[in-house]
Amino acid sequence: MSVAISAAEINKLRQQTGAGMMDCRKALTETSGDFEAAIDWLRKQGQKVAAKRSDREAKEGVVIAKTSADKKTGFIVCVSCETDFVSKNADFVAFTQSIADAAVDNNVKSADELNEVSINGAKVSDLINDKLAAIGEKIGIVAFERVEAPYVAAYIHGANRIGVLVGMSKEAEEAGKDVAMQIAAMNPVALNADSVAPEVIERERAIVMETMQNDPKMAGKPQDMIAKIAEGKLGAFFKENTLLAQPFVKDAGKSVADYLKSAGDVTVTEFKRVAVG
Repeated sequence: MSVAISAAEINKLRQQTGAGMMDCRKALTETSGDFEAAIDWLRKQGQKVAAKRSDREAKEGVVIAKTSADKKTGFIVCVSCETDFVSKNADFVAFTQSIADAAVDNNVKSADELNEVSINGAKVSDLINDKLAAIGEKIGIVAFERVEAPYVAAYIHGANRIGVLVGMSKEAEEAGKDVAMQIAAMNPVALNADSVAPEVIERERAIVMETMQNDPKMAGKPQDMIAKIAEGKLGAFFKENTLLAQPFVKDAGKSVADYLKSAGDVTVTEFKRVAVG
């Protein structure tokens, strides 16, 4: 039985991937409306899609990234809302900032713990409910990240729409800012190839293999040759999507790993990125 695909769903897929309207309709139809499967279907047809990673993303809201005074612990707090009108409101930005300040002041470990912290005698969860009643939009803490390291750099990009934390092996203010900007712009999935989640690797490998099998140029080629080419393409995925292997945004002639070595042999121990939009 065919599944009815709405114009809104087609437009959503189009906005997220950059694929054509008819291709998005076909993808959703072929996958019975499964959004993630539709993205994979487009990629398996050889299309380059600009798929946004949906983890830790909110539709609208404010992101604050900041560190403790000693720069050894960093926090990201994202408070969501329903419209950009609210997210751009100075009072709402200040409200989110106060919650991020409370996270730092109380060294909280989770969003649940943050909701229980008090600001001027009132719990954060109660303050959120009061704000919800005042502005008439559903709001809440939708993302909380924490990084501990010998040095943590915090960076906010795009009018509080992206927040980044970078844990580093030693204090390196300029390198920390540069790498945080890299992460904000290039959205790596992991630090290096070894830290990419196995399910992500298997998904990419499956897409590469099916794309090649659908390619007329690969017809009749031995499977071991196809597998070897596929591993090469997987290597390209790691270069594009893992932080240390990515070309450095300020100098594409070197990788981020090369840049860090030249910046005093500092290493990145961990990073977190939260985005809205």
